[in-house]
Amino acid sequence: MISINGLSKHFGKLEVLKDINLHVEKGKVIVVVGPSGSGKTTLLRCLNLLEIPTNGELLIKDQKVDFSNQVTKKQITSFRKLTGMVFQNYNLFPHKTALENVMEGPVTVKREDKLTSKRKAEQLLAKVGMADKVDFYPYQLSGGQQQRVGIARALAMEPEVMLFDEPTSALDPELVGEVLKVMKEVATEGMTMIIVTHEMKFAQEVADEVIFMDGGYIVEKGDPGTIFTVPKEERTKRFLQLIQ
Repeated sequence: MISINGLSKHFGKLEVLKDINLHVEKGKVIVVVGPSGSGKTTLLRCLNLLEIPTNGELLIKDQKVDFSNQVTKKQITSFRKLTGMVFQNYNLFPHKTALENVMEGPVTVKREDKLTSKRKAEQLLAKVGMADKVDFYPYQLSGGQQQRVGIARALAMEPEVMLFDEPTSALDPELVGEVLKVMKEVATEGMTMIIVTHEMKFAQEVADEVIFMDGGYIVEKGDPGTIFTVPKEERTKRFLQLIQ
């Protein structure tokens, strides 16, 4: 489903990702944890080519990019159709309603007719508990509600994989649960997901595999039971001791 081989990313002289190798099977939920600045978000952004890796190879489904060659606009467009991204800060269009935000991608990118897109958007908003807010603008919604619209918007593109970049980090504590509940439901339906989060309890509940990153490297990876109870690497142990 997803294969990452020898992936690295430089910003000038700063190497943010270093020789990342990872394989993700279809339908699996991968949770990425680690301290700030460890490369977690950059890894996600490289997976949908919001950032172009410096070296390595990336395969999603049947599409492959070798970053030793120039990446074309066609390749970037194709990869972004395979991935749905949910950001920290919602990134909704402020001048569009919840319904219009969810319809935007299918109509403008996939060229769906508006009636089909509207029906699908209504179904997705109902799925994330927002059926009664379809005509609300972002400023009329709480942070948790905006993030649920963001999840519906990403799902509307029918991606092969969903990428979540700290989806609850900008939320007040009492709103976190409603977003995590939706994410759990998406996970149970067999969606391939890669989630960057600091919500460790959530990670233990939903992850098939947990990846710990630090300093641009994958330091350790394994099932939640192993990583959270008997991690092998000293750096992983120190990190978990600080946050648990």
